[in-house]
Amino acid sequence: MELDIVALSRLQFAMTALYHFLFVPLTLGLSMIVAIMETTYVMTGRKIWRQMTKFWGVLFGINFAIGVSTGIVMEFQFGMNWSYYSHYVGDIFGAPLAIEGLMAFFLEATFVGLFFFGWDRMSRVAHLIITWCVAIGSNLSALWILIANGWMQNPVGSAFNPVTMRMEVTNFFEVLTNPVAQAKFVHTVSAGYVTASVFVLGVGAWYVLKGRHVELAKRSMTVACSFGLAAALSVVVLGDESGYLTTEHQKMKLAAIESMWETEPAPASFTLFGIPDTENRETHYAVKIPWVMGLIGTRSLDTPIEGINELVENGKTKIENGIQAYTALQNMRANMGTGTPDPADQAIMEEYGNDLGYAYLLKPFVDDPADATPAQIEQAANSLVPPVGPLFWSFRIMVGAGFLFIAVMGVFFYLSTRRRLDSHRWLLHLAVWIIPLPWIAAECGWIVAELGRQPWIIEGILPTALAVSSLGASTVLLTIIGFVGIYTVLFIVEMGLMLAAIRKGPQPDNGPDMPVLGARRVQGTMAPAE
Repeated sequence: MELDIVALSRLQFAMTALYHFLFVPLTLGLSMIVAIMETTYVMTGRKIWRQMTKFWGVLFGINFAIGVSTGIVMEFQFGMNWSYYSHYVGDIFGAPLAIEGLMAFFLEATFVGLFFFGWDRMSRVAHLIITWCVAIGSNLSALWILIANGWMQNPVGSAFNPVTMRMEVTNFFEVLTNPVAQAKFVHTVSAGYVTASVFVLGVGAWYVLKGRHVELAKRSMTVACSFGLAAALSVVVLGDESGYLTTEHQKMKLAAIESMWETEPAPASFTLFGIPDTENRETHYAVKIPWVMGLIGTRSLDTPIEGINELVENGKTKIENGIQAYTALQNMRANMGTGTPDPADQAIMEEYGNDLGYAYLLKPFVDDPADATPAQIEQAANSLVPPVGPLFWSFRIMVGAGFLFIAVMGVFFYLSTRRRLDSHRWLLHLAVWIIPLPWIAAECGWIVAELGRQPWIIEGILPTALAVSSLGASTVLLTIIGFVGIYTVLFIVEMGLMLAAIRKGPQPDNGPDMPVLGARRVQGTMAPAE
């Protein structure tokens, strides 16, 4: 029953997270695109750019509102479904999560309100500052949640306290500057920029195909393909950095992504295609590209990449070390009320304390890790292997989509420089049809990041199986049904609102063009300011 609760709790959080991430990328990207459009309006004074800003701003607002409402539930789940996790790491995890809440619900909400209701109450420059505050606030909100998530992948700046039996902060600056968190942030926001660029490009292409709002659509497509090409290229570069850090901090995740069962000699090759066979621990019909994984994973030509089988053997050693640390910890806690802990126990904790979490991997197989048999240690070591098939294919879908976005954005960018965006109708149709693809790629990315960390909720520290609340399986199942129902309704509502706004199109702006910022009038004409 306990394992059922773990599986159901994981399923609940996975589904709410995947639903929530349907809205996050578009919010991140549209906030920047809208800010770019309004900057152009302020610099040129041309009303069409104000019209574009308002139109895409409405779509941003709809998506932002639904995204915030779905994100609230995720934060509450840490207390409801993952209470031991919250107790164990609350001192560390709670700070960035609280700051993210302040960013999302106070800073962003305030500026979003000013963006929509301040058009005729502020100067152009003042409203532009508000728009950039919306964009920066959205991205800062993502930064803090990814700092929290990055710490789960690479728990730096913290230490285990045997007195309180909790993880505690030792250096908050290290938590903030965690290289895994920084890489995840720039990679995630760049993916959001690509998502919004594909969305704007596709909607603009649809308008051109329909012969509606063509002037606005072409300008929107130009912004989207220019911004999107830069973002798509950066996603690939930043993904390379993530791969390198994964090799350093999460070797099992990288081996599973590659379906690499045996250690690959240097320089390791990249498996372009294959069929992972988990039962026999081999990959059938593998098509490999020499050297590529060695360059991505190690940035060298002489460093091998460890395979799953070798990492499992290393895991056995860490579990055995962890058992010693676990036994010493129990002795220290038993002696806390009687005086100074035994120096021998302290010495064992200092030597093997970093492997304490590996002893907890035995909990699903034996009540007391100190009583574990070799067979149970073998079981715990094998549990270190995450689901290879889903990771292997999710990663390749994500990467394949990324290179497709570079190609599409590159072609449209070239056409925009030649003022021929409408010269190939099949390309316009392609731009419309690929609108859902960035969301598929983003969801695959989160599957790689989160499923690849299993069986850990905190890498090397706390297994997922020990982090759940003491709830009944029926209670968790009921909440899953409720959340899926509510989130499905919210998704349908958002899709309806977005499609209605797109069909309605931008509102006409019949006023005259505004003076160019920094220009002065000379006998009824515009001249640069002296």
